[in-house]
This record gives sequence, structure tokens and C-alpha cells, in this order.
Amino acid sequence: MAKKPAPKKRASRKHASRRPPESEIVDVQEEIFALKEKLSGLRRKVRPSRVEDYALRDHDGKPLSLAAAFGKKKDLLVVHNMGKKCPYCTLWADEMNGVLAHIQNRTAFLVTSPDDPKTQRAFRKSRGWKFRMASVAGTAFARDMGFEPRSGVYWPGVTSFRKAGGNKIERVTSAFFGPGDDFCAVWSYFDLLDGGAGGWQPRFRYPRER
Repeated sequence: MAKKPAPKKRASRKHASRRPPESEIVDVQEEIFALKEKLSGLRRKVRPSRVEDYALRDHDGKPLSLAAAFGKKKDLLVVHNMGKKCPYCTLWADEMNGVLAHIQNRTAFLVTSPDDPKTQRAFRKSRGWKFRMASVAGTAFARDMGFEPRSGVYWPGVTSFRKAGGNKIERVTSAFFGPGDDFCAVWSYFDLLDGGAGGWQPRFRYPRER
């Protein structure tokens, strides 16, 4: 009796479904965009919560209430900066300063930190920052917004507010800062390089490139 021919080996499913990385990159980018839209939608479903009109001091040492920080705008973004000792927060703030005109065309904008007004004023001048700053030292603002988990320990991020009826202020949502987030493009640029950021860390000053 003749032997049956040996069955041909099927290509492994893993091999058959292999795709070039470029094609997968496009798919992943589309997934990320879709998830970002979903995240934005979820944030808008959260009911804003009323907050008090916190009494802060601006970088000139003048009283500044949260309500006054709105100016003539109905929306306000408040950045929670960790202060002059943090090079990471300084990197984020440097980028915000570069697009400040665009931000302020849409919303009021304020950068806060635990530094005292005198320290803020000097550091702001040294960096060439144009945005208004306010000190949260001695207030419960950072803690109440979720950016001071324990006394004297601060996390970086941003909180959005809106004006409600009358003089009411409502907290809309917030986000934390960190490498790879949507609030500092430097890391996204570095991701395109061979080796990514390559261990790079921000500094207050860099050697001058020749």
C-alpha cells in the first residue's frame, strides 16, 4: 500500500500575522488618538465641584484671590509647580511660557508654587517667564486640589476651573505632569530619536552648543 504523503506544515499563526512595524505604528497612533478622545469625553462627564475663593499672593506679594485670577475670562487653568528647586517643573514652565499667548487667548492662566513671592519673582525674572505666578505657601489650595499629598510634599500638574452663577467657582478637572504626558512636547520629540531620551534629564542651564 502506498504511503500517504506527509501533510504540509502550516505556517505558524505568529509568522503569518507578522506585520511591518511601520504599519503597527499607524494602528497604535490611531488607538491612542481614539483613547484620548474617550478620555476627554469622560472628563466632561464628571460633574464640576464648587470650591472656595482661595486667598493667594502673586509674585509681587500682592493679594490674589482665585476669582481675581480669572480676569475677564470664564475659564482658568492653574498649574501646580513644585518650585524653583525642580528642573522638571522648570522645563514644563519654559514650554508654557513659549505658548502663553495662545493659551491666554482661550483661558486665564496662573502658575502656582510653594515658593514665597520674593523667590517666585526672582526666579520668574531669571527664566524670562511672562505668566503670572502665585504662592500657595500657608494655604490649603494645593492640598485641597490633590497636589499636596502630605504637608510640604508637592506634586506637579494642572487644575481647570470655571465661573458658575454669580461669584461661584467650580473645579472642572485636573491632570498630573510627568515625562511622556501631553503637557511637555520635549519627551515626544525625544521618542523619535534612536535610543529615545537616552537618559537625558532637564537642567536649569546647559553648556552652550558651538
